[in-house]
Amino acid sequence: MVEGDPTVAVARTQGDCRPAAPALLAEGHEVMASQHGLDSLATDVAAVKACLARVRSPAILVGHSYGGTLITHSGIDPRVAGLVYIAALAPDADETSQGQQDKFPKTDVFQHIDVTDGRVWLKPGGIGCFAGDLPEAEQNLVYATQGVPVADLFIQKVEGTAWKTKPSWYIVASQDRTVNPELQRFAAKRMNAATTEVTSSHVPMLSKPDVVLDVIRKAADTVQKT
Repeated sequence: MVEGDPTVAVARTQGDCRPAAPALLAEGHEVMASQHGLDSLATDVAAVKACLARVRSPAILVGHSYGGTLITHSGIDPRVAGLVYIAALAPDADETSQGQQDKFPKTDVFQHIDVTDGRVWLKPGGIGCFAGDLPEAEQNLVYATQGVPVADLFIQKVEGTAWKTKPSWYIVASQDRTVNPELQRFAAKRMNAATTEVTSSHVPMLSKPDVVLDVIRKAADTVQKT
C-alpha cells in the first residue's frame, strides 16, 4: 500500500492537462508538468526525469501525443509506478515516433505542415485536424501556443520501453486526425493497457477533460492500492 496520494507528472505537450490539474491538486496529488524544448528526444526525456526529482514518489506519468514517447522512455525510472497515454505515441524498442506512425495511414494534419528554419510548424488551416471539436477561440489559442519541434525529432531514438513493465492506461481519441486512431488502438492493445475510447479530436484533455481526469484517478487509485 502506497502512503499518501501518488504524484501526477505530466509530460507537457500541446494543450497539456491543465483542465485536470486543479481537481488533482485539490484531491491531494502533487502535480508537475515537465517543459520541453523539442530540440532533442534525449533532452526532452531528461526533462521528465528532472520533474521526478522534484516530487514525491511513486509517480504516474501522463503523456499526450509525442508525450507518450517521452513517458515510454522516462517511465523506466524506478520512481514511476504507472503510465497514462492520451492519444499518444508509444514506440517499441525497435521503433521511433515517426516509425510507429509510418505503419498506419497518414492522417489529415500532415497536409498542413510547414518545415521552415529546421522546425515543424502547423499551418493555420490544420488546426481543425488537431483540435476541431473545440470552440473557435480555443482552437486559435491552441494554434498560437503550438510546440515547434526540430525537423528530425520524431526519428531520434532513446533506450527504454516502460509500458512493457509498468501498468498502463490509454485514452483513444476516436475522431483524431493527427495520430491515427488505429495506431492508438494498436498501441493500447500491445501494452495491455486499460483502455478508454472517447469521441474526441487529438486533444481529449481539452475537449473531454472529465474523461481524462477519471482515467488519471483510476490509475492513481490502482497505484495507491498496490
